[in-house]
Amino acid sequence: MANLSLFTDDRIVRLHDALLVEYGPPPVREPWPPLRQFVYSMLSSRTKTEVSHEVLYALERYFGTWEKVRDASYEEVLRIVTPATFPEAKARDLQKALRRITRQNHGQLNLDFLHGQPESRIRKWLESFDGVGPKTSAAVVNFSTIRNSALVIDSHHQRIAERLHFVTEGTPAKVTEEKLREMAPADWGPEMLDDHHRLVKLHGQQRCTKLDFERNCGKCPLLDMCPTGENIISSRGMRRS
Repeated sequence: MANLSLFTDDRIVRLHDALLVEYGPPPVREPWPPLRQFVYSMLSSRTKTEVSHEVLYALERYFGTWEKVRDASYEEVLRIVTPATFPEAKARDLQKALRRITRQNHGQLNLDFLHGQPESRIRKWLESFDGVGPKTSAAVVNFSTIRNSALVIDSHHQRIAERLHFVTEGTPAKVTEEKLREMAPADWGPEMLDDHHRLVKLHGQQRCTKLDFERNCGKCPLLDMCPTGENIISSRGMRRS
């Protein structure tokens, strides 16, 4: 555990340590090129991970290059991305983004020029694309070969942060990320922030789910620091496991 001053809010470290004991360390990530991560993250919004991967791989198999995705008809791209949620918007925004990247990168379709750029500059530029918000920009910065510091806040991470009262309900993801980054130790680099996100996401998928999560509260490794879980246990007369 990192050394913390007396005035540091150590809840995020306690959260991380508890989930690390419960689930073990996440597998080592093999970062993707930033353009591939960008495409995947655009596709993955409100879509299950396995479906997002299937759609990404289907695009790569069918078209072969991102240039061909860019230059294909909208209907052709839509047919491939249909399994994702909101496929019409994603097909449109994806092709629009690929064309804009090409224009702004001197005719080259890649995001390699982002390497070495400041995190804030990269994210501001990425978030100027239609269909791209803080989650996607953070994923490109943190998960890709850029490997800079950012904390991805997906729906699972947001939900758990709210239930733990780290942030209030309805807090925008960008604000949640800022709050959690303030809570995190200064020595948490890109890999640690990535691992933390994946642990929290896994917990949200397996235990602290969107619906019907109350039955898991008694055995939750975060119960001692979770006001939501404590209230559920108390109100229902449930026993800790």
